[in-house]
Amino acid sequence: MTPATGGSESQLALAVVGLGYWGPNLARNVHSAAGARLAWCCDADAGVRARLEPTFAGARFTDSLDELLADEDLDGVLLATPVNTHAELAVRVLEAGKHCFVEKPLAQSVAEAQRAVDAASKNGRILMVGHLLQYHPGVRKLAELVESGELGAVHYIYTNRLNLGQLRADENALWSLGAHDVSVILDLAGEEPSELDAHGECYMRPGIEDVVFAYLRFPSGITAHLHLSWLDPHKERRLTVVGSRRMATFDDMELERKLTIYDKGFDEKADSWGEYITRSGDVTSPRIANAEPLRLECEHFIHCIQSGETPRSDGQSGLRVVRVLEGLQAALDRTRR
Repeated sequence: MTPATGGSESQLALAVVGLGYWGPNLARNVHSAAGARLAWCCDADAGVRARLEPTFAGARFTDSLDELLADEDLDGVLLATPVNTHAELAVRVLEAGKHCFVEKPLAQSVAEAQRAVDAASKNGRILMVGHLLQYHPGVRKLAELVESGELGAVHYIYTNRLNLGQLRADENALWSLGAHDVSVILDLAGEEPSELDAHGECYMRPGIEDVVFAYLRFPSGITAHLHLSWLDPHKERRLTVVGSRRMATFDDMELERKLTIYDKGFDEKADSWGEYITRSGDVTSPRIANAEPLRLECEHFIHCIQSGETPRSDGQSGLRVVRVLEGLQAALDRTRR
């Protein structure tokens, strides 16, 4: 991958497409980021454009993707459009010779995701997927603990992503919430699952699961369980890794103790073979940098364009997540009442 050559030498010219729920957050971070400038904002809603135009002075506003893609000085585009448009728009951006950031998930099918990955490769451009948790300092620290062997061999991982949240008509809890946890689990496991199973229920909208229980089994022996719901009295964003030596929990709802390490487990008795005793040692919480994950994610995209490095959550990473989600969706379809 070659570094970007368009725009000015000191600042990349970037565009944000889709200014609904999440797009303004991307625009805010690009607008204030070192090494980049917000050159374009695109949305079909004239009212949205009029409301945000004073906030992002210097950016050009349009309802036409073709107009901003025709800008030869534009280096990259960040897509925050509806999920069913992600792959199609990403291909258009990449084929126009622009680097592309697309919000999660990359696509709604493996075939669509593969098209985007192929377009990035063919045009020599960076494709990065917005799997935000992979840039969270707490999750990065957890990944370091796993990689260093601090927790021992990973036995299993489980996540709770729950809320009494917004009901969606275009995607179920698996695709809306599960993409976050699947991306982290794949990163921690370092492999793709060999077995997938899922059960869900459609209590509020026919055919759209608002609660999902998913199970993943990996070739190495690691297993993972996901509880996903927007029909729950609790708001939880928690991921636990159980290792042979120690255990750790990342809890994004905690203000200070984002990551907690438990020196707990079973130790084999020294005087007898095959018997174990419970060990319950210290509970520690390492310091986690107080940095906005979205800012770190945007800065990583900018850095990768400038340096030609492969993003942590590149197109292949996004494709792997979609492959798991598609497999879990097939299990939901198979087990639906």
